[in-house]
Amino acid sequence: MRSGTSGHTSYLVTGYAEARQALGDPRLSKDTAAFFADKGSRRRLHPAVARSMLASDPPRHTRLRKLVTKTFTTGAVDALRPFIAQVTAALLDQWPASGRVDVIADLAMPLPVTVICELLGVPEADRPQVQRWSADLFAAGHPERIDAASHEIAAYMTGLIAEKRDRPGDALLDHLILARDGAEQLSEEELVSLAVLLLVAGHETTTNFLGSALLALLQQPADLERLRRDPDLVPGALDEMLRHASPVSTATFRYTTEPLALGGVEIPAGAPVAVAIGSANRDPERFASPDRLDLGRNAGGHLAFGHGIHRCVGAPLARAEAELALRAVFARFPEIRLAVPPEQVAWRPTRLVHGPATLPVLVQTAT
Repeated sequence: MRSGTSGHTSYLVTGYAEARQALGDPRLSKDTAAFFADKGSRRRLHPAVARSMLASDPPRHTRLRKLVTKTFTTGAVDALRPFIAQVTAALLDQWPASGRVDVIADLAMPLPVTVICELLGVPEADRPQVQRWSADLFAAGHPERIDAASHEIAAYMTGLIAEKRDRPGDALLDHLILARDGAEQLSEEELVSLAVLLLVAGHETTTNFLGSALLALLQQPADLERLRRDPDLVPGALDEMLRHASPVSTATFRYTTEPLALGGVEIPAGAPVAVAIGSANRDPERFASPDRLDLGRNAGGHLAFGHGIHRCVGAPLARAEAELALRAVFARFPEIRLAVPPEQVAWRPTRLVHGPATLPVLVQTAT
């Protein structure tokens, strides 16, 4: 799909095959700074946000990603599972034995925030403010809020890095500081940028996925009951839930560095290209009856975590958090049900990510 305003043409990719091609095509650059360098943009994003690892190409992207990849391998995440389970249990301990709960505020948001902040070494007292800044970074239609939040969270992270240099610890941020101050090629701006990116991306997608997945399951009580009776089915159901409720609706900015063809459409060099991940994951040419959540479907190959060199580095962590959270909810609250009709669930007015703003449910503990 092509759209154009004020003489500028951009392209929207909605089909699965075309989206997969676009996400893996090196002719589609993510170097946002290079694209907007001569455009006279009025945006005032902090450089640590504007020039993050997500907004860069190889070799810079390769160098930065290598510094954090080992933290999010399946093996490394397996070592975190007891902590994730502990945080989940502590949050569910605060739910009433019976009554109304907001799954987003009381589980889906604080769980991944707590985990990524603990992993990075963000003090507990600072986490609510970090959460607010993160929400502002995704505030659709409010560029001034996004820009302001980018400066505030970058300033906070700069200060935290300075504190950690004085009082080193053993968190991921401490290891990145050692890489910066040691032999690794990592600038101070890149250090701040990596820390901000991991902090924000490390919880936003999981929050949205948990809310969307549980909302879908609550509308299919037979499937929810099947998972409750056999929780070992949960890991295998995650791919279909991710496909059906993609937490990232649109991939981050890309543009063509040379002419290319996508789906039979010729795209010139220098054109912005948006990849609609949510739409691609519901392409009927790839997934039959795509709007139906079918836990028996083989949903491997979904694009919820992206594809290619920019595939979400934190995917194993997101999967572990979702699995353990769903298992725990089903075990403790077998009678969980929606407190409002599905059409009354409010969705977040955000850009890029997609998920419920609130998810009111009625619960009763197992007896």
